[in-house]
Amino acid sequence: MRLMEKEFSIKTHDGTDLKVFTAKPDDGKEHPAVLVIMEIWGLTPFIRDVCRKLADNGYEALAPHLYSRKEQIDLFTEENIMDAMRPFWSLPPEKRGNQAAVQEILANGSETSRKIVNEVMFNRAQTEKNMVMDLESAYEYLFKGKPQKHRGVVGFCLGGGLAFQLSTQKPFGASVIFYGANPRKIEDLANIKGPVLGLYAGEDGNINNGLPQLLENVVKYKLSFEMRIYPGTFHAYFNHTGMSYNKEASEESWERMLRFYSQHLGE
Repeated sequence: MRLMEKEFSIKTHDGTDLKVFTAKPDDGKEHPAVLVIMEIWGLTPFIRDVCRKLADNGYEALAPHLYSRKEQIDLFTEENIMDAMRPFWSLPPEKRGNQAAVQEILANGSETSRKIVNEVMFNRAQTEKNMVMDLESAYEYLFKGKPQKHRGVVGFCLGGGLAFQLSTQKPFGASVIFYGANPRKIEDLANIKGPVLGLYAGEDGNINNGLPQLLENVVKYKLSFEMRIYPGTFHAYFNHTGMSYNKEASEESWERMLRFYSQHLGE
């Protein structure tokens, strides 16, 4: 299928220029649309590939760059984020809550690393709130004039949690969550209007610790929810550019997602 893709900016709620990447079939027709939400790394080649693959399957896909603000654009590069977070991810699980270990890492890090850590760890709640507001702007741009049944979302890691949160605030025809955190207020699940597909890694304690509470409230609020856990896989198993990539689980997840979208976002 011939595709049309481009990168440009849209205005957010506060007038900021939000960079976005979009891909869609180049056939002049209207198609169901999917909002693609990035991992912590930003608008990477992986996220662009997801958009292209969705477009190749008949969807209009749009991915916002959630580090578009002038104070973020040069700071939150993939390399800088990796340098900042690597020391924390290398800590054994039992030490990740140890304040002395955390302060030692911060003391030995660069000023750039400290700024990134403050945003993505210590000020995480506010950072995600700001990102959701930008995503709401992208939502209004992408889905203008489209019925709910043609509005989809997918997010990965950080973006998985953001997709879950956004689904409690905006109506979608189908939401796909790749190993994302639960909404910050679990009772907000009651606000979700469309079906949700959750895809999780078997070896992902930080995320999976929240699944019992999620399932309890899925039942409580009668949410249309499907879930698949891939045993033996790790967080970010879907990303073919990362160290945790699992080819079999990734391919099965992709086909499962396409079936889910075909069922709920069909023409």
